[in-house]
Amino acid sequence: MSILFPLSLLLPLVLSVLFGMVIQPSAPFYLFLSADPLYFLALLAAFFALTAFLFGLFTHEYSWVDRIWSLSPILYAGFLTFRGWPDPRLILFTLLILLWGIHLTFNFARKGGYSGTEDYRWAEVRKIIKNPILWQTFNFFFISFYQHALILLFTLPLYFAYQHRRIPLSPLDGLFAALFLFFLSWETLADQQQWDFHQKKKATKDSSNPLSEDLARGFLSSGLFRYSRHPNYFGEIMIWWTVYFGCVSCSGKWLHWSILGPILLTLLFQGSSWLTELLSCRKYPEYRNYQKETRKIIPFLPKKPLSSQGEAAE
Repeated sequence: MSILFPLSLLLPLVLSVLFGMVIQPSAPFYLFLSADPLYFLALLAAFFALTAFLFGLFTHEYSWVDRIWSLSPILYAGFLTFRGWPDPRLILFTLLILLWGIHLTFNFARKGGYSGTEDYRWAEVRKIIKNPILWQTFNFFFISFYQHALILLFTLPLYFAYQHRRIPLSPLDGLFAALFLFFLSWETLADQQQWDFHQKKKATKDSSNPLSEDLARGFLSSGLFRYSRHPNYFGEIMIWWTVYFGCVSCSGKWLHWSILGPILLTLLFQGSSWLTELLSCRKYPEYRNYQKETRKIIPFLPKKPLSSQGEAAE
């Protein structure tokens, strides 16, 4: 894993540059430096997807997309900023995405994501898709290519900003940057509350001391989880909707085809939370009561006092 992870990140970058040299030998860096940047980004995303598929195929471990989920948007945004330099809007949102990536990478790393730990939900999906050929088809089309296409799509509002570069920053940019930081802070707090809970849960696993209600139930419903069963999902979704509106606001046109990215991301989290909660209901008897009393993603006041609820696991 220590060698494969950096290879999964660097290999697509090298292959994308080499491919550009092969198709345009008379101008080897044309694709990288002069062509429409969308071509290079699409090529890079395709090589990321192919690498994830092949690594999953040979290692029988399928969290390769997860490992660069927080890194590839930084590369995409950074490339667009490089090509549009020195556009202030691109610089602003690339720096914001960098902050987002630092948080997600740190949170993923401390949970063991870069040490070979696979998302537990893939094991459950493999129980449903038992045929090896069908599983690898799912790995190719959904896990690898669809998810990498999605990552590129929700980053592409910056491509719209690239197309409208040299338009000065406005108060709207400041507003959406502030909203981005708010939702990033929200997501960070939710992730920290979840991390703290699971650390306490591990520490008291074999303890004979009386447990608090939340630890006894086994899942988290205090803090932000009192108002949403998945507050970190809410923060993540809203971050990318903020990127979309922040990048398209410069033109005064609020509808652009790159809106497909945040729409599909929202749908992905709906499906992901459905599978997560299906497993939580199997494991924790009181989770169904928690579902009845607390909103799924969009925060809202719970229907009952906290003392009568259970606590959320993801």
